[in-house]
Amino acid sequence: MVMSESAAEVFLRTLGRLNVRYIFGNAGTDAAPLVEAYARSGVRNTGPLPKPMLAAHETTAVSMAHGYAMVSGELPAVFVHVNVGTANAICSIMNAARENVPILLTAGRSPIYEDSRTGSRDAYIHWGQEMFDQASMLREVVKWDYELRGPDQTELVVERAVSIAMSEPRGPVYLTLPREVLAESTKDSANGDIGSPRRRLSMALPPEANAEGVVAAAQLLARAEKPLIIVGNSGRHPETVCELVAFAEGFQIPVVAHSARYLSFPSSHELHLGFDPVGVIEEADVILVLECDVPWIPKLSRLREGCRVIHAGPDPLFSNIPIRGFQADLVIGGDVSSLLRHMGALIRRQRDGQRVPRNWAAATREKRIESRAVLLNEAASMHPIHPAWVSHCVEDIKGDAIVVNEYPLGLDHCEFTHPGTYFGSSSSAGLGWGMGAALGAKLAEPDRLVIATLGDGSYIFANPVAAHYAASQHDLPVLFIVFNNSRWGAVHRATLKVYPDGAASAASENAFVNLDGLPDFEQVCAAAGGYGERVERAEDLPAALQRALKAVRDEKRQALLNVICQR
Repeated sequence: MVMSESAAEVFLRTLGRLNVRYIFGNAGTDAAPLVEAYARSGVRNTGPLPKPMLAAHETTAVSMAHGYAMVSGELPAVFVHVNVGTANAICSIMNAARENVPILLTAGRSPIYEDSRTGSRDAYIHWGQEMFDQASMLREVVKWDYELRGPDQTELVVERAVSIAMSEPRGPVYLTLPREVLAESTKDSANGDIGSPRRRLSMALPPEANAEGVVAAAQLLARAEKPLIIVGNSGRHPETVCELVAFAEGFQIPVVAHSARYLSFPSSHELHLGFDPVGVIEEADVILVLECDVPWIPKLSRLREGCRVIHAGPDPLFSNIPIRGFQADLVIGGDVSSLLRHMGALIRRQRDGQRVPRNWAAATREKRIESRAVLLNEAASMHPIHPAWVSHCVEDIKGDAIVVNEYPLGLDHCEFTHPGTYFGSSSSAGLGWGMGAALGAKLAEPDRLVIATLGDGSYIFANPVAAHYAASQHDLPVLFIVFNNSRWGAVHRATLKVYPDGAASAASENAFVNLDGLPDFEQVCAAAGGYGERVERAEDLPAALQRALKAVRDEKRQALLNVICQR
């Protein structure tokens, strides 16, 4: 006689069959069937199941999944509690959505029945936590949402969720799981059909770039005197980085990585012009925009008259952004790697052996390098510590580490050469991402050094007690470096931009800006069994970094440096 399976068991088994290795979670009363399913898996051969990774807050759970997905390329799952857990997860899911990071977000749903069924309501909160439309909270953010209606559709629903999440452009999906449905037995399992996959996943890939568009783009670039490439998220795919390097080198086209969230082009390369198009975009006569949602800030830069702009990528118009009015003379949807290969061949044919001109913006790059050197020389002795000095010291020790940066690291003072070594904050800017993302990255690459650079505000938003606990519980030794200036820097900078000569610019303290009296962050890490140290002088930072590295590498403990920086 075959032991019947619950829908919860089928759910977990299907995830395992589809190579979902981890399910990150912060559960509630709705998780009872899943807890039971894991317990039952220990007394029967159900095949591989995703490993449960407890996280004590939804921000940590989803951010860990985000970090794991962006480094491994695999799909993680997350389970959170009904509407309240979903609400806590929304900010982190917004981050994943903007960066096309696939996550299967699942949530419980308050039991539907008040009595008579396994899993029906048995607690006071089951009335208060029900919503008419729980998924409406994040429907605008995710690619797809659905509520599991019956146990016998479990495999189909999970397979569809995975297919949609992993199809280009990738992104998170949302599945609600009522407790009664999860607890119910499935017909297939009663008939002895346990573990037999009936369907194959079908995932949509980006189409080949339109042939006419490729030809037109190649013609524009071949004739350009001052072509420029602005790149955004194409570095999600390592092969695209190699293609872009070959393309840029072949035609000596400089590259700007505007507000980089991935390594899309080696920052040490002679054609790399930095991370801000201001000062160079005004000279370009043809601009190729590759997977960049905001290629320039219109209020800060004006294109040269007659400049032609080409946008390319899986969704070159970023249709999920409500308003986006950048000049677009040519729009090409499709895979960027194939676009670069085909366009390169056409340009070479059109040039027919003509000499490729020297990088027209080389002088701009040299000027920026000189300015950075002057700043760094001054920063080395400043007190409090200048963020440029912290960034420089991180560069000195990082080697081939994976760096997860939530705002403060100065990329101009670091060199990233290889794909998959740098990850920056999502364009949605939901704070609290960095700590969890670094833990997820460490889970994906346990033998690599992982460094998380965080602002003091980012650290607070990360629910640090939960994040440090996860690091300790799951043996994920990460080096956390907090740039602590006791200020909401984004609020302060925004105020000065809007009111450069206003009263706030001259005030020593302003509403909603100052964070004086912050706790000792290093002690929070120490309380979780990690190494913590406060650094107040520039000359002390290199040695402090070495002590933190020793804790991470040799002692296999997480470490945090609380670096007191200039405001």
